[in-house]
Amino acid sequence: MNSSKNPDLGRGSLLSGGRVLSQSQQLTRGLTVGVSAYLIWGSFPLIISMLGFASPFEIVVWRIVFGFLVAALLISITRGWKEIAAVIRQPKLMVWVVASSVFILINWQVYVIGISSGHVVESALGYFINPLVTILLAVVFLRERLRKLQWAAVAMGATAVTILTIDYGRLPWIALSLAGSFGIYGLAKSKLGGKVSAVNSYALESGILLPVAAIQGSIIGASSSGLQFSHHGFWGAAGLVFFGIMTAVPLIMFGTAAKYLPLSVVGLMQYMTPSIQFILALTVFREEMPVARWIGFFVVWLGLGFLTTDMLRQTRNRARSK
Repeated sequence: MNSSKNPDLGRGSLLSGGRVLSQSQQLTRGLTVGVSAYLIWGSFPLIISMLGFASPFEIVVWRIVFGFLVAALLISITRGWKEIAAVIRQPKLMVWVVASSVFILINWQVYVIGISSGHVVESALGYFINPLVTILLAVVFLRERLRKLQWAAVAMGATAVTILTIDYGRLPWIALSLAGSFGIYGLAKSKLGGKVSAVNSYALESGILLPVAAIQGSIIGASSSGLQFSHHGFWGAAGLVFFGIMTAVPLIMFGTAAKYLPLSVVGLMQYMTPSIQFILALTVFREEMPVARWIGFFVVWLGLGFLTTDMLRQTRNRARSK
C-alpha cells in the first residue's frame, strides 16, 4: 500500500485487520512474533535430538513434506493459488525460487546432520558467521563496497575460522556450509525483490523439493533400516510431523515481524537463535569447549560487535538525514 494515500501510514503506522496500528503497537506485535520465531528456531536442536530414531536424511524428507502441506493449507485458506500461478509463469522469478530451494535444502540437510552427530556448537557457529558471509556475498555478487567496520568484522570472521580449524583439526565444514548455504539462500531471496510473499515463496520452495523428498524417501525405504516414520508409535510419527510444521511456522512469523520492525531491530534479533543453540550445546548436550574454541568464538563475537556497531551507526545517520 502506498503511504501517500494514507496519512497515518506516512507517520509510521500500518493497517491490520482494517485498523491502523500505532508505532508502539507495531513494535509490540513485531517483537512478539519475531522473538517467538527465533525461540522456535533456537529450540530445533532439542526437537531433532528427540527424533534420533530416524536418520538425518529421513528427518529432512518429512520436514519438506509436512512443511509444504502447512504452506498449501495456508494458501488455500487465503486463496493465494492465483498468486502462486502468476509467479510460476515468470521464468526470471522462478530461476531465483529454484536457486533458493536448492540452497535451503543444503542448509536443512547439513543442519540436521550437524545436530544429529553432536556438533551443536559448530552448527551455532554457522549462524553466528552467517552475517559475515552475507556481506562478503554482497561484495562479490552485488558489487557493494564495505565500510571499515564491515571489513574489520570480515577479518575477525576469517581469523576465527583459522583458529577453529586448528582447534578442530579440520575446517569447520558444518559451520561454513550452513553459513554459505543460508547466505546464498538470502541472496536468492533478495533477487526476488519482495515480489513473492514469504508464504508463497516457502510453498514454492518446498513444492519444488517434493520430488527430491520422494526420491530420498524411496532410497531410505529400500535400505536395510527402512523409513522409521511408522515404526515408533504415534509419538514418533507426531514428532516428525511436528518438525515439518515448525519449519513453516517461524518462517511465516518472521515475515510478519519484518513488516512491523525496523531493519536494525531485525538485524539484532538474528543473533538470538545461534545464542540459544550455543547455550543448549553447553548446558543440555554438554559439548566440550576447549580454550582455543572459546577464543575462536570470542573473535567471532567481536566481529559481530563491529558489524552491529556499523549497522546502528548507519541507521542513525539515515534517520538524521530525513
